[in-house]
Amino acid sequence: MIIELAKNNLKVEAEKPLKVYYDNQVVGDFYIDLFVEDLLVVELKSVQNLAKEHEVQLVNYLNALKKDIGLLINFGLTGVDVKRKYRNVKDTSQINAAGD
Repeated sequence: MIIELAKNNLKVEAEKPLKVYYDNQVVGDFYIDLFVEDLLVVELKSVQNLAKEHEVQLVNYLNALKKDIGLLINFGLTGVDVKRKYRNVKDTSQINAAGD
């Protein structure tokens, strides 16, 4: 996937680290699968079925990075499943009105 995005002249960061804070102290790290054009968070899975936990994980990443949109892509048994998630539901109407 990184190769295909790069072939289309898109900036891609793989395994982008994201610090986790508690009480203003770093308590751990998350790693975002792909961060595209400093805008889009992409989480890749290879599971039989996507679960609500996978969606929550992506939204948490969006909140931490203060980014509005992310993709959850599952390479499952029956094919590829793609879900688009938003950080703030109120923002989806503006995104969709912009030609999404």
